[in-house]
Amino acid sequence: MVSLIVGEKGKGKTKYLLEKANEAVKVASGHIVYIDKSAKHMYELNNKVRLIDASRYPLKSGDEFIGFILGIASQDYDLQQIYLDGFLANTKVQDDMAQIKAYVKHLEEISALCSVDIIISLSKDKADVDPDLYENIILAL
Repeated sequence: MVSLIVGEKGKGKTKYLLEKANEAVKVASGHIVYIDKSAKHMYELNNKVRLIDASRYPLKSGDEFIGFILGIASQDYDLQQIYLDGFLANTKVQDDMAQIKAYVKHLEEISALCSVDIIISLSKDKADVDPDLYENIILAL
């Protein structure tokens, strides 16, 4: 399952993601990964959550980022959840809603294939999100 947390920048999406990851690790039977565009939130995460700083890797496009996610999901059979903060920055998409929708659909395939839940923070107001993705939204800030 792919879930979206949407809202403009500065609305609290990262805070919510961090809290959700820290709560999930308390009851998780598998591993939890938090992918961010920096290591800035390292000390806010439970040490059982694996933080991956995507800026350390030469990812030049959204397709490479999706491949990066697939590599993470495919190598860890105990992976239960992936949190993606800074999704637009990591995919290099920004305002192309058709491309965002395509990446979310691709992540849904990865989620089903690898039995992992993916939770994404998306810096978009709900009104700017494609209506086809509304079913994925779990929180709009």
